[in-house]
Amino acid sequence: MTTALERPSATGPYLATGPDDLIRRFVREGDHVHAAATMSRPNALLNAVCRAFAGSGSMTVSTTAVHSSAHALALSGAVRKVITGFVGDTYPSPRPNRLYRELAEGRPFEVEMWSLLSYTQRLMAGALGQPFATTGSMLAETDLRHGKEGKLHLVPHPEDPERTVTLLSPLRPRFTLFHGVAADRRGNIVACPPLGEGAWAAYAATEGVLASVEAIVDDEVIAAMPDRVVIPAARVLGLCEAPLGAHPQSLRTGGLAGVDGYLDDYGFLTDIVAACKDPESAAAWYEQWVGGVGSHADYLERLGGTRRAALVFPAPPGIPVAVEKDRSPADGSAAPTEQEQLIVLGARAIVDLVRERGYDTLLAGIGTSHMSAWLAARLLGRDGVQVQVAAELGLQSMDPEPGDVFLFSQRHAERSQMLAGVAETLGGAVAANPRCLGVLSAAEIDPDANINTTLLPDGRWITGSGGANDIASSVDCVVIAVASARRYVPRLTHLTSPGLRIRDVVSQFGRFTRAGAGAAFELASWLPPVPGRGRTEKDLPDGPEAAVRDLTGWEFPEASTGVSGFLTDEKAVTTEELVLLRTMDPEGFYR
Repeated sequence: MTTALERPSATGPYLATGPDDLIRRFVREGDHVHAAATMSRPNALLNAVCRAFAGSGSMTVSTTAVHSSAHALALSGAVRKVITGFVGDTYPSPRPNRLYRELAEGRPFEVEMWSLLSYTQRLMAGALGQPFATTGSMLAETDLRHGKEGKLHLVPHPEDPERTVTLLSPLRPRFTLFHGVAADRRGNIVACPPLGEGAWAAYAATEGVLASVEAIVDDEVIAAMPDRVVIPAARVLGLCEAPLGAHPQSLRTGGLAGVDGYLDDYGFLTDIVAACKDPESAAAWYEQWVGGVGSHADYLERLGGTRRAALVFPAPPGIPVAVEKDRSPADGSAAPTEQEQLIVLGARAIVDLVRERGYDTLLAGIGTSHMSAWLAARLLGRDGVQVQVAAELGLQSMDPEPGDVFLFSQRHAERSQMLAGVAETLGGAVAANPRCLGVLSAAEIDPDANINTTLLPDGRWITGSGGANDIASSVDCVVIAVASARRYVPRLTHLTSPGLRIRDVVSQFGRFTRAGAGAAFELASWLPPVPGRGRTEKDLPDGPEAAVRDLTGWEFPEASTGVSGFLTDEKAVTTEELVLLRTMDPEGFYR
């Protein structure tokens, strides 16, 4: 390891033999490294960080989200603090991970939580050399404000002293780790959108970028595509090749420089989730794939050629794609499950809101919320009504690939009309767009529609905000959430996202609505619930009043049961709706 920072020579950056060489040459114990996220992360470089500093408990790591193979950060014992917006699992659906049950108490590391847009805005301030960023996300109105003394400031609005402006201190890591498609030996790095936080993290780093790429190519190859260079050579201190350097996440390449793209390895992601349910199996997974691996080349060898070839996207002719399965046509004859009824009722509510209020964009939060948004867009499209669906990492005007339920799949990126980043999406398409409707989920929601996605009443960690606070802070929203006394609560354990802009909440038995912020919710539509969550036919409530009483913990005024005097009967879920939904989710992840 060097004792002083090595600058690139006149001929270019340090060309490392692999991720481990690169990390050991530049990074020191106690450094703050940032793992830049497109729809991928520099996972090969993060694995090298874990190996280099295992057991030190010294490193600070910032990254948009800790999930999938980034759980190695916790298992390695290398990390003292993580700055992020999400800690949990995302595939096949968002959920807590056992590793972080005690995260609120600082185990396995200290955590500093932000919303996705505010986190990106801090990087932008660092990249632009500004003393502060401003944000419209209502961090100070929620429990996200805690632990941010000196980093979050409320100041009087210079044009209206009755209002305040939220200022954020810049986020400036020492090194930014980045994985790109290709680079030349001078250090110019090519990447393809969606770009997530984009190149802001590269410019925010106080020292510079340590990058891995799928291939280092001749200078003239990169010179022929200057519009695809995301990070310029002047920012790059060190560079190495790392094929599949984002695995088990995906990488979109657009075929640039002859480099193949690849899909998320869903089997690998599922194995990680399963392994983390038990301390011994989690340790065994870490040893097999990170701690006991000598290099990234060894990692690729353990994956095997067949598995690597199966991930290539688009697949070359004659190569079977393991993640594709033979699927018979969707069958809508079987009765809907509770979860399916929830998704359909959510989609109907979205359709009504688009028709009533003229929304042109749906920002789909991950989970049942994005399934409802996708279904609503298809139902509207069949009637000739076009609404654009977006996802926070930079996918806009999505046309999701049927059969792939993962919100951030590269298949959906290939079928999107625009690919951008977090700032353009949560900023431009959402916060600056009064015709955007946010579609969110909730772990807890109170009678004022404030949302908790952070902590359970017993102190266990859920996941965090992600982009939910940013969305709920700036645009009208609908929440899609199964009703239960533990989810529809009188008081939140943790206020993650404000309820001020939430007008509608959809349950498995109907839609709650209100006239505006501060007004009470009432049940406006009714469809008898179906068995689910351990309930049988005989356990189901026999009417709307009983459903509100038995399936929520909301406290309504004595004179009201929360049931509107203008209650509308929802029609039963139709075969058409079920076929559309099951075509999107043939494997039943959301049943």
